[in-house]
Amino acid sequence: MDRLFASVDIYCERTDPSLWSEPVNALTNLLIVGAGFFGLAQVRSRKTGVYAALLCWWVVAIGLGSLLFHTTAIELTKWADIVPIATFTLAMAIFCLRRFAGLNWTKTAIYFSAYIAAASVVTYLVPAWLSEASNGTTAYLPALAGFAFFGVVALAHGSQAGWYCIACAIILLAGFVFRAVDQDVCAAFPLGTHFLWHILIAVMLGVILIAVARHGAPRGPAESEHR
Repeated sequence: MDRLFASVDIYCERTDPSLWSEPVNALTNLLIVGAGFFGLAQVRSRKTGVYAALLCWWVVAIGLGSLLFHTTAIELTKWADIVPIATFTLAMAIFCLRRFAGLNWTKTAIYFSAYIAAASVVTYLVPAWLSEASNGTTAYLPALAGFAFFGVVALAHGSQAGWYCIACAIILLAGFVFRAVDQDVCAAFPLGTHFLWHILIAVMLGVILIAVARHGAPRGPAESEHR
Protein backbone atom coordinates (compact mmCIF):
# COMPACT_ATOMS: atom_id res chain seq x y z
CA MET A 1 0.00 0.00 0.00
CA ASP A 2 2.84 2.37 0.84
CA ARG A 3 4.18 1.91 -2.67
CA LEU A 4 1.07 3.62 -4.11
CA PHE A 5 1.98 6.77 -2.21
CA ALA A 6 5.66 6.73 -3.07
CA SER A 7 6.92 9.91 -4.69
CA VAL A 8 7.67 9.90 -8.41
CA ASP A 9 10.46 12.12 -9.70
CA ILE A 10 11.02 11.55 -13.42
CA TYR A 11 10.92 15.08 -14.84
CA CYS A 12 13.60 17.72 -14.87
CA GLU A 13 11.47 20.51 -13.42
CA ARG A 14 10.63 18.57 -10.23
CA THR A 15 13.22 19.15 -7.52
CA ASP A 16 11.30 17.90 -4.46
CA PRO A 17 8.06 16.03 -3.56
CA SER A 18 6.06 19.20 -2.87
CA LEU A 19 2.76 19.95 -4.58
CA TRP A 20 4.02 22.90 -6.61
CA SER A 21 7.43 21.59 -7.64
CA GLU A 22 6.39 21.37 -11.33
CA PRO A 23 4.43 24.59 -11.93
CA VAL A 24 5.09 24.84 -15.66
CA ASN A 25 4.52 21.14 -16.32
CA ALA A 26 1.33 21.34 -14.26
CA LEU A 27 -0.11 24.51 -15.78
CA THR A 28 0.52 23.51 -19.39
CA ASN A 29 -2.00 20.74 -18.83
CA LEU A 30 -4.65 23.45 -18.85
CA LEU A 31 -3.96 23.76 -22.58
CA ILE A 32 -5.05 20.13 -22.94
CA VAL A 33 -8.19 20.85 -20.94
CA GLY A 34 -8.77 23.86 -23.19
CA ALA A 35 -8.37 21.69 -26.28
CA GLY A 36 -11.12 19.43 -24.94
CA PHE A 37 -13.54 22.31 -24.40
CA PHE A 38 -12.61 23.80 -27.77
CA GLY A 39 -13.43 20.48 -29.41
CA LEU A 40 -16.68 20.25 -27.46
CA ALA A 41 -17.77 23.66 -28.76
CA GLN A 42 -16.97 22.56 -32.31
CA VAL A 43 -18.82 19.26 -31.92
CA ARG A 44 -21.90 20.93 -30.48
CA SER A 45 -21.99 23.62 -33.16
CA ARG A 46 -21.81 20.97 -35.90
CA LYS A 47 -24.07 18.51 -34.05
CA THR A 48 -21.59 15.68 -34.55
CA GLY A 49 -23.14 13.47 -31.89
CA VAL A 50 -22.68 11.94 -28.45
CA TYR A 51 -19.64 9.80 -29.31
CA ALA A 52 -17.80 12.87 -30.59
CA ALA A 53 -18.73 14.84 -27.46
CA LEU A 54 -17.54 11.97 -25.28
CA LEU A 55 -14.11 12.13 -26.94
CA CYS A 56 -13.92 15.83 -26.08
CA TRP A 57 -14.68 15.14 -22.43
CA TRP A 58 -12.08 12.38 -22.56
CA VAL A 59 -9.50 14.98 -23.59
CA VAL A 60 -10.54 17.13 -20.63
CA ALA A 61 -9.96 14.08 -18.40
CA ILE A 62 -6.50 13.61 -19.93
CA GLY A 63 -5.56 17.17 -19.01
CA LEU A 64 -6.95 16.93 -15.48
CA GLY A 65 -5.34 13.53 -14.89
CA SER A 66 -1.96 14.83 -15.99
CA LEU A 67 -2.41 17.97 -13.89
CA LEU A 68 -3.10 15.78 -10.85
CA PHE A 69 0.02 13.72 -11.50
CA HIS A 70 2.29 16.72 -12.06
CA THR A 71 1.21 18.23 -8.76
CA THR A 72 0.91 15.26 -6.39
CA ALA A 73 3.45 13.07 -8.29
CA ILE A 74 2.94 9.72 -6.56
CA GLU A 75 2.56 6.20 -7.95
CA LEU A 76 -1.22 6.27 -7.42
CA THR A 77 -1.84 9.47 -9.36
CA LYS A 78 0.46 8.29 -12.13
CA TRP A 79 -2.46 6.09 -13.18
CA ALA A 80 -4.67 9.18 -13.46
CA ASP A 81 -2.21 10.25 -16.15
CA ILE A 82 -1.88 6.88 -17.89
CA VAL A 83 -5.45 5.50 -17.98
CA PRO A 84 -7.23 8.40 -19.73
CA ILE A 85 -4.54 8.52 -22.44
CA ALA A 86 -4.57 4.77 -23.06
CA THR A 87 -8.34 4.49 -23.19
CA PHE A 88 -8.69 7.60 -25.38
CA THR A 89 -6.29 6.04 -27.88
CA LEU A 90 -8.52 2.96 -28.14
CA ALA A 91 -11.75 4.95 -28.33
CA MET A 92 -10.26 7.22 -30.98
CA ALA A 93 -9.16 4.19 -33.01
CA ILE A 94 -12.71 2.87 -33.15
CA PHE A 95 -14.03 6.34 -33.98
CA CYS A 96 -11.58 6.63 -36.88
CA LEU A 97 -12.67 3.30 -38.31
CA ARG A 98 -16.40 3.80 -37.83
CA ARG A 99 -16.87 7.52 -38.44
CA PHE A 100 -13.91 8.55 -40.60
CA ALA A 101 -13.49 5.43 -42.73
CA GLY A 102 -17.17 4.45 -42.47
CA LEU A 103 -16.44 0.77 -41.91
CA ASN A 104 -19.08 -1.63 -40.65
CA TRP A 105 -18.61 -3.30 -37.28
CA THR A 106 -17.12 -6.49 -38.74
CA LYS A 107 -14.37 -4.68 -40.62
CA THR A 108 -13.86 -2.33 -37.69
CA ALA A 109 -13.25 -5.32 -35.42
CA ILE A 110 -10.75 -6.80 -37.91
CA TYR A 111 -8.78 -3.57 -38.30
CA PHE A 112 -8.92 -2.83 -34.58
CA SER A 113 -7.75 -6.33 -33.64
CA ALA A 114 -4.89 -6.10 -36.13
CA TYR A 115 -3.87 -2.75 -34.63
CA ILE A 116 -3.96 -4.09 -31.06
CA ALA A 117 -1.92 -7.13 -32.07
CA ALA A 118 0.69 -5.05 -33.89
CA ALA A 119 0.89 -2.51 -31.06
CA SER A 120 1.34 -5.31 -28.53
CA VAL A 121 4.18 -6.85 -30.53
CA VAL A 122 5.93 -3.50 -30.94
CA THR A 123 5.57 -2.74 -27.23
CA TYR A 124 6.96 -6.16 -26.34
CA LEU A 125 9.93 -5.79 -28.69
CA VAL A 126 11.01 -2.35 -27.45
CA PRO A 127 14.20 -2.97 -25.45
CA ALA A 128 14.25 -1.84 -21.83
CA TRP A 129 17.29 0.37 -22.41
CA LEU A 130 15.44 2.34 -25.10
CA SER A 131 12.42 2.84 -22.88
CA GLU A 132 14.67 4.04 -20.08
CA ALA A 133 16.76 6.26 -22.35
CA SER A 134 13.61 7.92 -23.72
CA ASN A 135 12.12 8.40 -20.23
CA GLY A 136 9.25 6.06 -21.12
CA THR A 137 8.38 7.85 -24.35
CA THR A 138 8.34 4.54 -26.25
CA ALA A 139 5.07 3.76 -24.44
CA TYR A 140 3.43 6.21 -26.85
CA LEU A 141 4.56 4.37 -29.99
CA PRO A 142 1.15 2.60 -30.34
CA ALA A 143 -0.59 6.01 -30.40
CA LEU A 144 1.83 7.26 -33.05
CA ALA A 145 1.34 4.15 -35.18
CA GLY A 146 -2.42 4.38 -34.65
CA PHE A 147 -2.73 7.92 -35.96
CA ALA A 148 -0.61 7.09 -39.00
CA PHE A 149 -2.35 3.78 -39.74
CA PHE A 150 -5.92 4.95 -39.23
CA GLY A 151 -5.14 8.10 -41.17
CA VAL A 152 -4.17 6.00 -44.17
CA VAL A 153 -7.27 3.83 -43.73
CA ALA A 154 -9.50 6.92 -43.61
CA LEU A 155 -7.89 8.38 -46.75
CA ALA A 156 -8.23 5.05 -48.54
CA HIS A 157 -11.96 5.21 -47.82
CA GLY A 158 -12.31 8.76 -49.10
CA SER A 159 -12.29 10.72 -45.84
CA GLN A 160 -10.24 13.90 -45.62
CA ALA A 161 -10.07 13.28 -41.87
CA GLY A 162 -7.16 11.00 -42.68
CA TRP A 163 -4.96 14.05 -43.27
CA TYR A 164 -5.78 15.29 -39.77
CA CYS A 165 -4.73 11.90 -38.35
CA ILE A 166 -1.44 12.00 -40.24
CA ALA A 167 -0.84 15.57 -39.04
CA CYS A 168 -1.41 14.32 -35.48
CA ALA A 169 1.17 11.58 -35.99
CA ILE A 170 3.71 14.19 -37.12
CA ILE A 171 2.95 16.48 -34.16
CA LEU A 172 3.18 13.52 -31.77
CA LEU A 173 6.54 12.51 -33.25
CA ALA A 174 7.86 16.03 -32.68
CA GLY A 175 6.58 15.83 -29.11
CA PHE A 176 8.53 12.61 -28.58
CA VAL A 177 11.76 14.57 -28.88
CA PHE A 178 10.90 17.00 -26.09
CA ARG A 179 9.58 14.27 -23.81
CA ALA A 180 12.61 12.06 -24.36
CA VAL A 181 15.34 14.68 -23.82
CA ASP A 182 13.80 16.29 -20.72
CA GLN A 183 16.25 14.71 -18.26
CA ASP A 184 19.21 15.15 -20.60
CA VAL A 185 18.95 18.95 -20.72
CA CYS A 186 18.57 19.49 -16.95
CA ALA A 187 22.10 20.73 -16.41
CA ALA A 188 21.81 23.37 -19.13
CA PHE A 189 18.07 24.08 -18.81
CA PRO A 190 16.68 23.28 -15.32
CA LEU A 191 13.10 23.85 -16.43
CA GLY A 192 13.37 20.88 -18.76
CA THR A 193 11.41 20.28 -21.96
CA HIS A 194 8.46 18.23 -20.74
CA PHE A 195 6.18 21.28 -20.83
CA LEU A 196 6.79 21.49 -24.59
CA TRP A 197 5.48 17.92 -24.84
CA HIS A 198 2.28 19.09 -23.14
CA ILE A 199 1.94 22.02 -25.53
CA LEU A 200 2.32 19.80 -28.60
CA ILE A 201 -0.09 17.23 -27.17
CA ALA A 202 -2.66 20.00 -26.67
CA VAL A 203 -2.18 21.06 -30.29
CA MET A 204 -2.44 17.47 -31.49
CA LEU A 205 -5.63 16.82 -29.53
CA GLY A 206 -7.09 20.07 -30.81
CA VAL A 207 -6.36 18.98 -34.38
CA ILE A 208 -7.95 15.56 -33.98
CA LEU A 209 -11.03 17.05 -32.30
CA ILE A 210 -11.44 19.45 -35.22
CA ALA A 211 -11.44 16.37 -37.47
CA VAL A 212 -13.96 14.71 -35.16
CA ALA A 213 -16.26 17.74 -35.38
CA ARG A 214 -15.92 18.24 -39.13
CA HIS A 215 -15.79 14.66 -40.38
CA GLY A 216 -17.15 12.52 -37.54
CA ALA A 217 -20.91 12.79 -38.00
CA PRO A 218 -22.72 9.43 -37.70
CA ARG A 219 -23.05 7.56 -40.98
CA GLY A 220 -26.27 5.87 -42.01
CA PRO A 221 -26.41 2.05 -42.03
CA ALA A 222 -26.74 1.96 -45.78
CA GLU A 223 -23.62 4.07 -46.19
CA SER A 224 -21.40 2.02 -43.93
CA GLU A 225 -22.50 -1.55 -44.54
CA HIS A 226 -21.06 -1.77 -48.06
CA ARG A 227 -17.57 -0.76 -46.95
